[in-house]
Amino acid sequence: MTTKPSDFYFPNPRSLHYCTQCANPLARIIPPDDNRVRDVCLQCGSVHYQNPRNVVGVIPIWENKILLCKRAIEPRYNTWTLPAGFMELKETSAEGALREADEEAGIAGIELGPLFSVIDVPSAGQVHIFYLATITQPELNPGPESLEARYFEFDAIPWDNLSFRTVSTTLEHYLADAKKGQFSIHYYSLDENH
Repeated sequence: MTTKPSDFYFPNPRSLHYCTQCANPLARIIPPDDNRVRDVCLQCGSVHYQNPRNVVGVIPIWENKILLCKRAIEPRYNTWTLPAGFMELKETSAEGALREADEEAGIAGIELGPLFSVIDVPSAGQVHIFYLATITQPELNPGPESLEARYFEFDAIPWDNLSFRTVSTTLEHYLADAKKGQFSIHYYSLDENH
């Protein structure tokens, strides 16, 4: 059986066993002048900090329809999501959100709006950030991380097949704000593993 690259590669787990600087085994200790257990190399002194990862995305709207992408990757393969993904180094959250919209949906034209939601997901070590966005050119060309991208009427959102609670709660807040005709920033925490 031939292994496709997408079947072989996966994100590195959070736990480390060896120092990335000198390759010696790591110890789990509280370093001097710190207050929590860290992965520390007792050979070279490197502290391997583990910090939350930022997920950035958009709520893309075209003529009172919302754009969702069907995931072609795990976790939650074959479920619908907002275009979003991990923020890269050397980019702002807004730049990352636009990049993810392009990578996942291949949106021909998009105008980024204001910040809409910030969701802490402590159990997953993540913070999810979504921006409002207006699509200016509706043509789509989904990338390899999406099975398809599609515009949904608000009353046709596939609630039973959404990928993550951060997506469903963001959509719930969006629809409530749209009904009021006034959008505000939503900050909250979800204690879940996705």
